[in-house]
Amino acid sequence: MHDPISWIFVGGVLAVLTATTLLGQVMNRRAESGLSPAVMATFSRRVWAWWLLMMVLAAALFVPPWVTVTIFFLLSFWALREFITLTPTRMGDHRALFWVFVLFTPAQYVLVGMGGDYYPLYSIVIPVYGFLFVPARVAFSGDPKRFLERTAKIQAGLLVCVYCLSFAPALLDLKIEDFNGDAWTDNSLLLFYFVFMVQIGDALQYAWEKLMGRTVIAPHISPNKTWEGFLGGVGSTALVGGALWWATPFNHWQAALMSLVIAVMGFAGVMCMSAVKRDRGVKDYGTLVVGHSGVLDRLDSLCFAAPVFYHLTKFFFTDFFTKLSQAAIAV
Repeated sequence: MHDPISWIFVGGVLAVLTATTLLGQVMNRRAESGLSPAVMATFSRRVWAWWLLMMVLAAALFVPPWVTVTIFFLLSFWALREFITLTPTRMGDHRALFWVFVLFTPAQYVLVGMGGDYYPLYSIVIPVYGFLFVPARVAFSGDPKRFLERTAKIQAGLLVCVYCLSFAPALLDLKIEDFNGDAWTDNSLLLFYFVFMVQIGDALQYAWEKLMGRTVIAPHISPNKTWEGFLGGVGSTALVGGALWWATPFNHWQAALMSLVIAVMGFAGVMCMSAVKRDRGVKDYGTLVVGHSGVLDRLDSLCFAAPVFYHLTKFFFTDFFTKLSQAAIAV
């Protein structure tokens, strides 16, 4: 990475994280601050997760793409394990799960690592072949009890934790044109920008919830998620994303719009995965590190935002868009 823009952006993000960490330490030591210990604990977990993800993505700027793909594969594998562990399984599911973990999950990331030329394959392996394989293999086990519920659970976990998340590292080999029609060459920076905007969206929604949250969206799903937090967070994220357009192939309004979509989809991911947790009667998906929840608790918004961001970028900032424009002119 030799582009000064990359250094400035990554350095700025790490500086913001450092300042946020120091602020959290000061607030923790001031008993008179009046902040709830639960709020501070949540804040600390979020900052820890931001550090982890940003350091991983910062490292991705210096290492070959296959290393980044491997890191996301490991995150997907662990997140899927947490998802499946949270929901009950029967003996008839175990062989299907074996193939899900040792065949479909690695195959998805191998195809992603092989590059964008394999998009026609990795875009359908799980949603078509994986989707059909799971119920067929479970049916062969001969156990019909709660068959639809059991197979749907495995399909959902595979789709969200593996297929959707794999579109984040898939950005690394996407042939992109910027808003001027010139080739964009720093896809690792775009991946860093995407993950950063997901985290910023979560942080700003959390801040707006604590400052102005009044109207709860779905109290039985997430009693802390409010319309004020959602709208304020999405709007603020769009402004931040637009201000950082210079680190992307987008212009001002395109970066703002893409950031808005990221924030909306990230919020949808948090709500959907919270619904699963409430259904199972648990607070977190796991405890990879004691006191810091599970991997899926930190990746839920990323899973939902990744495929949408990837496809918007692919279909509006690649040669596909150029060919479409040329075809329209010809007609």
